[in-house]
Amino acid sequence: MKLSDLLNKVKTIQVTGNAELKEITDITIDSRTSSNNSLFFAIEGFKTDGHNFINDVINKSVAAVVLQNPKVIPDQIFSHSGCVKIVVQNSRKSLAEFSNIFYGEPSKKLNLIGITGTKGKTTTAFFIKNIFEQAGFKTGLIGTIANYIGKNEVKTLLTTPQSHEINSLLAQMVNENCTQCVMEVSSHALRLNRIDYLNFGTGIFTNITSDHMDYHKTFNHYLESKKILFDLIPASGKIVYNIDDNNSSKLIKDSSAQKFSFGISEKATCRIKNITYSLEGTNFDLSWKGKDYHLTTSLVGHFNAFNAASAFETSVVNGIDYQTAIDGIKNTPQVPGRFEVISKKNKKVIVDYSHTADSLKQALTAVQYIVKQERPIYTVFGCGGDRDRTKRPIMGDIAASMSDRIYVTSDNPRTEDPFIIIDEILKGIKSNNYRVIENREEAIRSAIFESEDNAVILIAGKGHENYQEINGVRKHFSDKELAQKYLAEWAK
Repeated sequence: MKLSDLLNKVKTIQVTGNAELKEITDITIDSRTSSNNSLFFAIEGFKTDGHNFINDVINKSVAAVVLQNPKVIPDQIFSHSGCVKIVVQNSRKSLAEFSNIFYGEPSKKLNLIGITGTKGKTTTAFFIKNIFEQAGFKTGLIGTIANYIGKNEVKTLLTTPQSHEINSLLAQMVNENCTQCVMEVSSHALRLNRIDYLNFGTGIFTNITSDHMDYHKTFNHYLESKKILFDLIPASGKIVYNIDDNNSSKLIKDSSAQKFSFGISEKATCRIKNITYSLEGTNFDLSWKGKDYHLTTSLVGHFNAFNAASAFETSVVNGIDYQTAIDGIKNTPQVPGRFEVISKKNKKVIVDYSHTADSLKQALTAVQYIVKQERPIYTVFGCGGDRDRTKRPIMGDIAASMSDRIYVTSDNPRTEDPFIIIDEILKGIKSNNYRVIENREEAIRSAIFESEDNAVILIAGKGHENYQEINGVRKHFSDKELAQKYLAEWAK
């Protein structure tokens, strides 16, 4: 694409240089991936500032640089190198705007469904993707575990990628004949302009509890960040929301889109009733437009009835027939690391992504409901480093009070001392039913070998993650793989 054609369609403050002569073949925020036809965006990040790398990309002969701090590099350097200088108000927002145009506004060519909330985004996205594919639509997914273009998986590091990566993925989906896309939308992505200029047809709200306080600082800031998605939904669009969550009304109050609710409340347009579940799956009824439907899923837990209900309602308001939605939910395979049950003999290990106080409580509530005091409950968990510290003692209290025995261990300490994290967890524990084993693999092994033959062991925190991050270095580590390994050894 000619740079001049792109600039004719976006907002800028100043352009210096001859844009007519420049052809753009890619957009990047990483100086290491820049080339002579790149459009480089200097983004002010939390740890590094892209403006510090402008000289590097100019030396690589990039076509142009987009920046919000015009004084950081003299104009003479740009003119001498032939690099076009583009000054904007906000580099992050402009990245979303430029990449949307560069990739041909791909979100307008898809039925784009966005899901936000503290918990349930991933499972809800998998349900919806499976339902649409059951209906015959090729469907993309952008989310925590991976991105999918139809059946093809594309690995991801962020719940919601950067805006230029999102638009690139959406363009690939369009090129490969996808007609639908379901996207998990994180609060960071919303606040940092990653989904600006996207054309969402439906927005889903799952629930909200305290999370990411290291970034948001206050719950109200977190709530306001989530609200951004629903303010983006046009009047012609749809909002599907959890009416049982008291904050839902605050999130959707300014939207003129059509609104549909789900929950156990009698006021819900899609009402959930008669939830039962075991280690084999979940059963429940849905009341929708005066009729009751019975649904089943192999996914375990009270919370999965809510995830399935939101997926059912979203699907039917987007034109999917009831039975296809019901079948799609029933046939959705286990979502990796989301209350994933692994068995050997009579011992059960549950690998779950519960890494907040509320999600840990919900996971243990589900385990207690299943075992009905007939099996001992063991919990292995830790808290991530460089993240919200306030939740650590709370999670310690929840784990100890709801389990027969707990193993306090590491969970991605990142740049923090793991023993300091553990000490903060221990401050919340009021009983003596815990053991500290900092090495996570040893903690998992010990829980499996030291527990009774009929124990249920919850390994919480990492879920689908296949790495452990220590001092900024990621090494392969999978709770599921280790659970399978040591269960097999134990069962010999």
